[in-house]
Amino acid sequence: MARTRLTPERESELYAAVLDLLREVGYDALTMDAVAARTRSSKATLYRQWGSKPELVVKALRHNKPVTLAEIDTGSLRGDFHAVLSGTDDCQMEKDSALMRGLTHAVHENPDLHQALRELLIEPEMTGLDLMLRRAVDRGEVRPDNPALKYVSHMVVGAFAARQLVEDRTVDQAFLIDYFDSVVLPALGV
Repeated sequence: MARTRLTPERESELYAAVLDLLREVGYDALTMDAVAARTRSSKATLYRQWGSKPELVVKALRHNKPVTLAEIDTGSLRGDFHAVLSGTDDCQMEKDSALMRGLTHAVHENPDLHQALRELLIEPEMTGLDLMLRRAVDRGEVRPDNPALKYVSHMVVGAFAARQLVEDRTVDQAFLIDYFDSVVLPALGV
C-alpha cells in the first residue's frame, strides 16, 4: 500500500485529533469521516496512510507515548521503573487511563482493534518490559528463577485497572511509584 508523505508536524496533528475524537465519542462512534472532517483531510488519504480505523487509532496511541520501555536503561530496575513513570504527568496519565478504559470495552466487540492493539502497542511494550527485566537479571538484581518475573506485566496492568475499581480514582505518579516500590519490586526481590 503506497503511503503519502506527511510532515512529522502534520502527522502529530492528525494523531492528536484522533485521540481528541476518541475521548469525545468513544471508539465505536469514531469514524474516518469524523477524523477527515476534524483534520481537513480526505478519507482516501486516511485509508491510504493508515489502512484502517484500528490501525489509525493504535498508531495515534503509540505516537502519544513519551518513551518506549526498551529505550530506558538507568542501570537499576528501580531507576528504570521510576524513569518510565516520570515520563508522563498526572493530567496526561488521567487522559490515557480514560482512553484505555474505553478501548478495553471496545476490544471485546472489535477483533481488528484487539489485533492492532496487540501488534502495535502491547507486544512492543511487553518486549521492552522483558528487556528491562532481563537486564535486571543480568545485573544480578533479580534472580532468574524468581516466579514473579512472569507476572510483572499483569501487576502493571492491574495497578491501572484496580485503582479505578477499588478507590474510584485514576492512577497518578505518586500512586504508581508507591505501587512499584511496595508491590512490584519486593515481589521481584529488589
